[in-house]
Amino acid sequence: MLADRTTLTQFLIEERRRHPGASGEFNGLILDVALACKAISREVASGALTGVLGGNATTNVQGETQKKLDVIANDVFLRANEWGGHLAGMVSEELEAPYPIPAKYPKGSYLLAFDPLDGSSNIDVNVAVGSIFSILRAPNPGADAAAGDFLQPGHQQVCAGYAIYGPSTMLVLTVGNGVHGFTLDPLLGEFFLTHPGIGIPVTTSEFAINASNSRFWEPAVTRYVEECLAGKSGPRGKDFNMRWIASLVAETHRVLMRGGVFLYPRDTREPPQPGRLRLLYEANPIAFIVEQAGGRASTGRERVLDTVPEALHQRIGLVFGSREEVARIEQYHRDHNLREFDAPLFASRGLFRAAI
Repeated sequence: MLADRTTLTQFLIEERRRHPGASGEFNGLILDVALACKAISREVASGALTGVLGGNATTNVQGETQKKLDVIANDVFLRANEWGGHLAGMVSEELEAPYPIPAKYPKGSYLLAFDPLDGSSNIDVNVAVGSIFSILRAPNPGADAAAGDFLQPGHQQVCAGYAIYGPSTMLVLTVGNGVHGFTLDPLLGEFFLTHPGIGIPVTTSEFAINASNSRFWEPAVTRYVEECLAGKSGPRGKDFNMRWIASLVAETHRVLMRGGVFLYPRDTREPPQPGRLRLLYEANPIAFIVEQAGGRASTGRERVLDTVPEALHQRIGLVFGSREEVARIEQYHRDHNLREFDAPLFASRGLFRAAI
């Protein structure tokens, strides 16, 4: 089997050979991240057998109740990546401020932002969850990273990926040269390349959105979903399937494997918030992966990867997937996002167009 399969390590070495000046630090960092994902996979798989299910009676900086596995996964990421000398700092969904590299370890040239366990609300019902990560260059290599160092637009990422812990554990990543999937062989403890060159189909007839929030949607989103639900007799002229897993990793993986479009858009539920997903360690890495797979990722108004972060835990709306569908949703935001109470007199050509 070893002769027929490429390991993650081999893949990274081959990528490095394309860049003769590379030091190997970058590869070492990705392998440390992969080690963390292996350890989390084992914890997730053990479930109730080791007492890791259920809540932790604590909340994170987002005000969300933490699961036991949220805390465990966060600690695994920190321990696996703090010592290698590759990083100047880390940011996690579970921590308010950047995690400084302990003084006893050398500091490197990269920054790591991660969501240690995305979709953890699904843990107790045994639905697929995952980890998401983003790697950036440190503005000041070898020095402790400040919070502002992480506030880089997504197009400056040098690597992004996720691990999905489902029937099999997969690591899906991009280093800016396409998207590749690696499946974990639990007996050998190795990730093997099983899905090279993943590409998202341009068109689709499947969409994913949390319909329970429909009363808070903007008109552009309502229009898009209603057209999909109208099926063959509606303006789209074809039937659509609707999906919702409540795990960003699982939703992304489905889109990568068979196409589709995912919407977690800005809505009016919490007006001060421009969205629900975190820009640095959820939207940006997913957007990078999606674009590298030939798809499109947007806030509904602009390209996600062009958004300049203003805070570590900044939230944002996210729409991604097959290019044609995302482009249509963007068009609706430009042309058809007036609120229901807007009269024709004050429509898009008037002075009192609704704020969007």
